[in-house]
Amino acid sequence: MSDDERILALFHALDQLPGPRHLEFPDTFDHAAAKARAIRLRNRLSSDLGHPCRLEDQIQDASYYFGVSVPQQATQAGIPLGVRLSNYGDLAVVTTPLSDSHEDLDHAVREGVVSVAERDRIVPALSALGYTLVPQRLLHRRYTGVTWLAQDGLTYAGYGPHQGLATWWTRFFEHL
Repeated sequence: MSDDERILALFHALDQLPGPRHLEFPDTFDHAAAKARAIRLRNRLSSDLGHPCRLEDQIQDASYYFGVSVPQQATQAGIPLGVRLSNYGDLAVVTTPLSDSHEDLDHAVREGVVSVAERDRIVPALSALGYTLVPQRLLHRRYTGVTWLAQDGLTYAGYGPHQGLATWWTRFFEHL
């Protein structure tokens, strides 16, 4: 099984976890533990990248509660980065200001938006804290899960590039 197939299978498994009908988090989500781990990630990235990163922790009505903002001063390209942390299965995604501008971190490196050194600091930090880094190319596929988001003809009001049909991004990393 390829990495992409493994991650898509993980999406489907996480999508079926018991939880409230509002889709924000599964029954097993521990907000306090998730916040503590997000703070550890922020601290590690601040140290590893040499600039203070900011914890985004005032997120509501979303399938992610935490993110870490990496300031433009911390990146060689001068472009801020974001790390969104899903409420499901310890999923994480790294974004540039346009969240669908790169299919994965390797693509962002090839485009000069993320340096090899930055990628080589971010990926191990996520891994050490138990997060599964997922490529954006898979998140932007149409959502084919079990919730009401998959209803035929349903369009999603989302924000920016995530308007229209629901995607896996909608399910695990967006305001709902």
